[in-house]
Amino acid sequence: MKSILKSTILCAALLAMVPAAMAEKPAPVAAKDQVTQDLLEKVKQQLKDAPVVRGNFEQEKSIKGFKQPLRSSGEFVVAKNKGIVWHVLKPFESTLIVKPDSLQSRRGDGEVSMQMRAEDEPVLRTVNAMLFAVMSADLVQLRQFFEVSGKAQASGWQMYLVPRDPMLAQWLASVDLQGGAFVREVKLQEARGDSSVIRIQEATAEQTLRDADAALFR
Repeated sequence: MKSILKSTILCAALLAMVPAAMAEKPAPVAAKDQVTQDLLEKVKQQLKDAPVVRGNFEQEKSIKGFKQPLRSSGEFVVAKNKGIVWHVLKPFESTLIVKPDSLQSRRGDGEVSMQMRAEDEPVLRTVNAMLFAVMSADLVQLRQFFEVSGKAQASGWQMYLVPRDPMLAQWLASVDLQGGAFVREVKLQEARGDSSVIRIQEATAEQTLRDADAALFR
């Protein structure tokens, strides 16, 4: 029962936000066909490579059996080799900090409400790496975690991702990414029927972390 509870908390926390950190790479996979390779090259040409990306987000989470989606909004910071800070401002303030080896949730008053470490939950490293790949559109990582299809035009690109890893497939059915220089929208379809849509707004690139952000990763 304890193991099931931990797994449920992990999936719920990860699908209630869009964070993650760069982690260990999984085993290499076979080369993609030429069509997929061409798609990834076109997407790569549009993406802006930056050490730090920050912006705002709006999220709608649809839960099977409920008519109205759950809505939240706030701000985020994605830092290469550090992780992501997902700061929810509405309807209630909370902060989710995901690093390569841990996941921590804090209430609005700063008190820690949940803490998970990779040494206790080994799956955390894989899930964190996958989610960072999604948020940052890390093409190398995406190819290792997903079967990739989509299209790229001058106005932007779209990628449809289906998990390769059986563990990921247990809770994630597909990911739909849209973007240009940055990821603009992420749609997560859970295997159990729930779904999330995250719209990224006012994304900007920065060269270094601000002091307040850096303190959260310590």
